[in-house]
Amino acid sequence: MYTVNTKINNQLLLWLIFMFWIISIMIVVGGLTRLTDSGLSITEWQLFSGFFPPINKSDWLIYFNLYKEIPEFKLQNYNMTIQEFKVIFWWEWAHRFLGRIIGICFFVPLIYFSFKIDVKKLLNLYLIFFLICFQGFIGWYMVSSGLVNRIDVSHFRLSIHLLIAFLILSLIFWNYLKIKITTVISKKKINPLIPFFFLILIFLQISIGAFVSGMDAGKIYNSWPLMGNTYFPDDNIPLNLFKISAFSDPSLDQFIHRNLAYLIGIFYIFMFYKIYRNKMFELYKSINILGFFIILQIILGILTIIFGAKIFIASMHQISSIFLVCSCIYFFYLNTKFN
Repeated sequence: MYTVNTKINNQLLLWLIFMFWIISIMIVVGGLTRLTDSGLSITEWQLFSGFFPPINKSDWLIYFNLYKEIPEFKLQNYNMTIQEFKVIFWWEWAHRFLGRIIGICFFVPLIYFSFKIDVKKLLNLYLIFFLICFQGFIGWYMVSSGLVNRIDVSHFRLSIHLLIAFLILSLIFWNYLKIKITTVISKKKINPLIPFFFLILIFLQISIGAFVSGMDAGKIYNSWPLMGNTYFPDDNIPLNLFKISAFSDPSLDQFIHRNLAYLIGIFYIFMFYKIYRNKMFELYKSINILGFFIILQIILGILTIIFGAKIFIASMHQISSIFLVCSCIYFFYLNTKFN
């Protein structure tokens, strides 16, 4: 609770839930930008001038000619027409435009609330604003990795970019819950370290998922539960899993992504059993919601693999991950609100 003023608290709730949804949209658009290979269509960082899109043929030619200078065009899209370029341009422009809107929509209300509430109580919100600004830098750091000597962005930088986005979303949702849920629920609880560790596993899975997406690893071994005819990819050996190069190997990353999902599922069953075994009634709803999104995410992940990472299914897989993370945050938060 930031203040005893109900009106201000309600304003904070509306602002935070708005930011939650617009950042969720940003994550979805970012995923589609990656899936459509649109992320390198704008080759310069234009903090202010890039707010408005090209409005005439001359402007379009400038952007297109800049795109022609990078390896992605020279080695992969050398037959691309300007009309085809416009398709990928709009995805990247929309992603950057949303980033700017998010910065404005967070900063202006934050200043307003700074006059209404003791600034010391808003330091965590200022931290979120810092992360939003930092995310813009990381976004450009990611894009710049694909402008020289390669046709895609670094999957490591892509992973950092995605993780920060989910961190921002999680912190916003956590602050929303701080205002929305203030009562102590029960003395029965699960050790908060357990849901926290589970949340770490989810973030680790998101990171590996970014590796899979960044290297188009979802387009290989399009079968389940086996990878082709074997459980372990036959183009590799298990020993390679223990090398740092494993994180840059598409088949190994897909293998890790699959098996981490199984581990998450087993860990969830452990938490589910513990809660129902000890009759922690107040946690039934949250653990059931969490279970629903875990099952949904696993199903969508399997379909993404089977259909070779088709845009619609892959995008649904990412959208589901947003709800999965939020259900984890909700479950974790409830376990911090016990006596």
